[in-house]
Amino acid sequence: MGRLSGRKALITGGNSGIGLATARLFAQEGAVVGITGRDADRLATTQRELAGSFAWKSDASDLSQIDQLMTGVGEKLGHLDVFFVNAAQALPAPFPFVTEALFDEIATTTFKGAFFAIQKALPLLSPTASVIINTSISNEVGAPHFSVYAACKAAQRSLVRTLALELAERGVRVNAVSPGPVDTPGFGRWGVPMEIVEAARAEFTRRSPLRRFARPEEVARTVLYLASDESSYVTGTELVVDGGFSQLL
Repeated sequence: MGRLSGRKALITGGNSGIGLATARLFAQEGAVVGITGRDADRLATTQRELAGSFAWKSDASDLSQIDQLMTGVGEKLGHLDVFFVNAAQALPAPFPFVTEALFDEIATTTFKGAFFAIQKALPLLSPTASVIINTSISNEVGAPHFSVYAACKAAQRSLVRTLALELAERGVRVNAVSPGPVDTPGFGRWGVPMEIVEAARAEFTRRSPLRRFARPEEVARTVLYLASDESSYVTGTELVVDGGFSQLL
């Protein structure tokens, strides 16, 4: 019997990277899984892979689409026992060159979208639901060229603390998983030359105590812990999964 047997879970950005690894693990552990994403073809492929799953094309930065998503989740799943808020937008720019448009693009998905996704999911959350936000070690350490993204991740971490207290009377737990560098398809999709991406990868690897990136599955196992009864008395916390990376900064 799986650790999430019979439970209903929603994962935003569940068609790639950490979200996809988590969807696979949740399904293996017996959950009925719903995923979101912006790429219809990738969503369809993932849904076929995860037998019995549900998929919704939804932009995490668009509040009207979040409304439509929650309506669809209610119709198909009825309620949510687990909500993994994973979708985010990471684009680099030196601080002097951050435009209002770039700021809005990152912040609207990474913080505003996460905030209102949880708010709009409230009517669907079961009395013992687990909400997990995917933050980042960038919320604790400096992240040159990622000032907006890092600030949004710090805002997410603050939100976890507040919602853990505010939703406790409902029985809902709120926690965060905080990854370091993870080997996902999203790493390096920054609109910069590939040599810059490879240089960043090499530098992250050099600075890592374990001399490697995390695998998405390693982060997913921590999300599973926070989603399961094994963490039934854990709320308001952030579990760091970075191979010791942040200890050296």
